[in-house]
Amino acid sequence: MKFEIQTDASANGATNADVIAHVVDKGAMPANVEAVLREGAEAARFKGTAGQMFEGFVERGGKVRRFALAGAGEAGADDRMAKLEKAGGAIASRYNASGVKTVELNFVDSGLDAAGAAAVMLGLRLRGWRYDIYRTTQKDEQKVTLEKIVVTGAPGGLDAAWQDADAVATGVEFARELVTEPANVIFPVSFVERCQKRFEGTGAELTVLDEDEMEKLGMKALLGVGQGSQQPSRVLAIRWNGGADGDAPTAFVGKGVTFDSGGISIKPGAGMEDMKWDMGGSAAVAGSMLAMVKRRAKANIVGVVGLAENMPDGAAQRPSDVVKSMSGQTIEIINTDAEGRLVLCDALHWTQQTFKPKRIVDLATLTGAMIISLGSEHGGVFSNDDTLADDLLAAGKGSGDKLWRFPLSPAYDKLIDSPIADMKNTGPRGAGSITAAQFLQRFIAKGTPWAHCDIAGMVWADKAGSTYDKGATGYGVRLIDRFVRDSVEG
Repeated sequence: MKFEIQTDASANGATNADVIAHVVDKGAMPANVEAVLREGAEAARFKGTAGQMFEGFVERGGKVRRFALAGAGEAGADDRMAKLEKAGGAIASRYNASGVKTVELNFVDSGLDAAGAAAVMLGLRLRGWRYDIYRTTQKDEQKVTLEKIVVTGAPGGLDAAWQDADAVATGVEFARELVTEPANVIFPVSFVERCQKRFEGTGAELTVLDEDEMEKLGMKALLGVGQGSQQPSRVLAIRWNGGADGDAPTAFVGKGVTFDSGGISIKPGAGMEDMKWDMGGSAAVAGSMLAMVKRRAKANIVGVVGLAENMPDGAAQRPSDVVKSMSGQTIEIINTDAEGRLVLCDALHWTQQTFKPKRIVDLATLTGAMIISLGSEHGGVFSNDDTLADDLLAAGKGSGDKLWRFPLSPAYDKLIDSPIADMKNTGPRGAGSITAAQFLQRFIAKGTPWAHCDIAGMVWADKAGSTYDKGATGYGVRLIDRFVRDSVEG
């Protein structure tokens, strides 16, 4: 989908677009909307509620034109930007596969500034994203037809605001792409290769560790997860130095289990196909790094992903095995399906040892218990630092990638003590998300602010939302980007 911005504020349906769309605040119809549309909207009970749509036809210049009104809710709402994105998303949902090729997005008399207009455009683009490369038998009425959005009556500064939003959208789409791809296409090596291609020429520095290098470093926990797979494991670091020279970076670490069968502790067959998205944390890190690099973030940041495939062949690790992590701590394997924390613990230790970050945040589709707790409305956040936790919660609220804080406590720590090693890789059934976070905390250096985001219920959706279709959501990209804007660049 292409966007063309026209800055002539007097433009009013002057394009040859198939549809002319207006964004309408609740109870405030733009002055340039004809009376017949106003009356039709009133008859259809169109109120301008966020995401509400109304269509009509008007004769203009001797030609019948198709118009659409998209509701944006209350003009002074606290979640104004989210409501504007929802308005844009409604336009995309209605016309993406409708036969319409071009939509004129008309901001004349809308009262929107550049940030508000860019929010509408961002919602439209994100909701219009689809990944159809494997579809070969679609009927014409199922295919995406919307190709171009022509923005008329653009407010001053929209070009710059859209350039910024475009970078974020690119990052979200990259994360969605990685999560959507099947496990025979995206595995540790191909994940790295796709990132290398996307970051080529951007100025970001990429570092890749292969299994021999990981073996020398003592990453037995991460390597243990992948030892039952024919696909070799990898660690990828993406570094961007956009801040002050010598300033310690902020680090983001992602779990990248490109397919999780459960290993020897194999998962039930029903729904196992969903486990291609068990690398959603790594996709969020890669996508957010791409967004921030493209918008030239004024911050020193590094994104690290630990990549492995968890499979149950004769070489796979077993329940009862004991592995030694890179930190030197030993782990008794109780359940091979509690593998994400094994990937993360070595990735976290290596990140701290290599980059000496001032703050570190990990993202992972870590526990089914988090889905039981929060469903698909929030990701869970655990932290050893109240300021960091508050910053992430605020970023979640501002970006729409919402978080809810959970406790950390020594009272839970004893639940993962092992009788023969330093710790077990899983505790009892109760407090499953908390004991997973307690496990990770053991690999954080004393005095380092750290947060763990369990996003198990957020990276994939069974039904469409206001800014995403059914499938990969891209959750986490906007969270990280907003956190860096407000708390690192700020």
